Amino acid sequence: MSDNLIDQLLISAKTIAVVGISNKPERDSYKVANYLQAHGYRVLAINPQQAGNEILGEMCYPSLRLAVQATGLEVDIVDCFRKAEDIPAIFEEAQQVNAKSIWMQLGIVNERVEQLARASGMQVVMDRCTKIEHKRLHHILE
Repeated sequence: MSDNLIDQLLISAKTIAVVGISNKPERDSYKVANYLQAHGYRVLAINPQQAGNEILGEMCYPSLRLAVQATGLEVDIVDCFRKAEDIPAIFEEAQQVNAKSIWMQLGIVNERVEQLARASGMQVVMDRCTKIEHKRLHHILE
């Protein structure tokens, strides 16, 4: 996906579901979710092992479906912090909740899901970090 399309995706997004979020501040998923919140995004925390607990002030849900059901929010980006082999199940659930895009974090590539998602009209980003891309495209220094 081109820089222009990634930037448009990040600008238009309001709600980002972070699938595989950790409650540990030293983990990348926590750091990225914290950054996204600090830059105005609503984060939906998704992690079955942390369901019912709060992470970064957000209730954590066991699935995308239950998060959308509980909050009534539309999901703009499904930000995946899971292994490549877990992505097909996440994609299926993303489709069920009418998510607009699926974003696979650094090191995560699933070309079959990319094909299926694009064919269904969903935008796809693979092997990139939402925080890194947002900082780079918006010239944010930390």
